[in-house]
Amino acid sequence: MSRKPIHLAAHFPGVNNTTVWADPTAGSQIEFDSFVHLARTAERGLFDFFFLAEGLRLREHRGRIHDLDVVGRPDTFTVLAALGGVTDRIGLTGTINTTFNEPFEVARQFATLDHLSGGRAGWNIVTSSDAFTGANFRRGGFLHHADRYRRAEEFVTVARKFWDSWAPDAVVADTSARVYVNPDGIRSVEHRGEQFDVCGFATLPAGPQGHPVLLQAGDSDEGRAFGARYADALFTLHGSLEDGRRYYADVKGRVRAAGRDPEQVKVFPAATFVLGDTDDEARDKARHIRYQQVSGATAITMLEQVWGRELTDFDPDGPLPDFDPVVDSDITQGRVRHGDPVAVARRFRERAAAAGLSIRELVIAITARQQFVGTATHIADEIDRYIQADACDGFILVPHLTPHGLDEFVDRVVPILQERGAYRTEYPGATLRENLAG
Repeated sequence: MSRKPIHLAAHFPGVNNTTVWADPTAGSQIEFDSFVHLARTAERGLFDFFFLAEGLRLREHRGRIHDLDVVGRPDTFTVLAALGGVTDRIGLTGTINTTFNEPFEVARQFATLDHLSGGRAGWNIVTSSDAFTGANFRRGGFLHHADRYRRAEEFVTVARKFWDSWAPDAVVADTSARVYVNPDGIRSVEHRGEQFDVCGFATLPAGPQGHPVLLQAGDSDEGRAFGARYADALFTLHGSLEDGRRYYADVKGRVRAAGRDPEQVKVFPAATFVLGDTDDEARDKARHIRYQQVSGATAITMLEQVWGRELTDFDPDGPLPDFDPVVDSDITQGRVRHGDPVAVARRFRERAAAAGLSIRELVIAITARQQFVGTATHIADEIDRYIQADACDGFILVPHLTPHGLDEFVDRVVPILQERGAYRTEYPGATLRENLAG
């Protein structure tokens, strides 16, 4: 059996609770130098792509801007286009919402990015039914939850029509190296559907990749089905080896059932890492980092999001509330309350009682994502083990420090993976699509 290649990507931590703001070495989340450093470090490590998440509205908690959450997100396309000028090979992937945008505009923006970067554009497709976020837009939160993926499918369909509307002979170069447009090679885009009514022309040909690489994050049944039909790569939060293998087998089966080659669709869980000279040192560092990420105030705030009421009188180092949550609460805006809050609170109390956890300790436990902790050799072993066990095809690494949090991994772990023949020593291609396939 041939050895599976390892794929890696880097997430710029700007819309999550991973970043440790209080660390004296932490830098800006919005200065261009921070984006440049992380992207260049990932490229030095031969990562497939650099990834930006999206924040379309600042979250609010108890009627005010949520000051314990990460805020501040420059425009995705502007940042990625600028990074295209200071990097050479790494993919440039951004999250763009299908609910609050239009297919023509997004198709043009990604085609532009693909041209400017020489074929390195990637689109992480997300949906939303959040009326709070929608209030920032003309249409508001008009979309019902059940309609999210219906709109997304039609959105991608229309965007593809724009990318495909210029024939190969639409752009002509003569012997004098002049370039001109042959209008006979440009087809109009016409679409009549439930979500979109479009009739027009793409303003430029598709980029070097034809279509940008399509990525998708969504673990619902609808999300998995959508990703199996359209995505080139899937993001997942499944962290354990067994959970990862179940997810991997499920989505690869869905891809095959959709008539596509499962080998061409990559699965990327998100993961953090903590390196140490010894395993004990790494574990101590990891514990310190988690307590920086989840302060007492943060723990109480996160619990309030489940209980739907103010809990500032509770000690974060004490026990959980013994009363049930408020079911219909808008205490937090911009963050989804997953599932029945009463059932969630019951599970929290059971877990806390079984392990003797305080509020803060419980929040630390339940908000942990896949984390590799240990020496460089141990982390290299674990990453390779997941890939070879078909739990994933690679990892999106989320450093806890901006912008230098990835440096140590590239300097210490990547060379070990390369020495073992488990990781590339050069980029196999010039485009993101070629590198994902390599």
